[in-house]
Amino acid sequence: MKNLSIIVAIADNNAIGKDNQLLWHISEDLKRFKLLTTGHTIIMGKKTFESLPIRPLPNRRSIVITDIPNEEIEGCVMAYSIEDAISKCNPEEESFVIGGGSVYSQFLPFADKLYITKVNASFDADVFFSEIDYSLYNLVEQTDVEESENCKFSYSFQVFEKK
Repeated sequence: MKNLSIIVAIADNNAIGKDNQLLWHISEDLKRFKLLTTGHTIIMGKKTFESLPIRPLPNRRSIVITDIPNEEIEGCVMAYSIEDAISKCNPEEESFVIGGGSVYSQFLPFADKLYITKVNASFDADVFFSEIDYSLYNLVEQTDVEESENCKFSYSFQVFEKK
């Protein structure tokens, strides 16, 4: 068991980003992300790292995947392939893959758990999440949130575990 999890917010049309930015601002989703990932290892591609408001994110061990040999980013563990990133994770602890699109698709076959914020709207995007074969997973938790003054669409927090 690798103890790898994917954490992602996905729109109805599988959109996850545009111009290296998130497509929406859901403060409850950001709080959930922080709560789940703090104290853990997070794995991301370099573009995702560059999109973060604070680099590296505090109180997390950041593994950044790059295809530039010997590239170093201060305060981060560098990985030069998906396998290299996995080898740098502690299998005794949950590690979270946080993006972007190609990193998610490459890690999906290795993920034991999916933390999905399902956004009930479609968005114009240039990055999309891969189709998930839900027959490989059990839905173990779901919390539905209705649209509100702060958020003009409904969404659900879902947790899937690999069968």
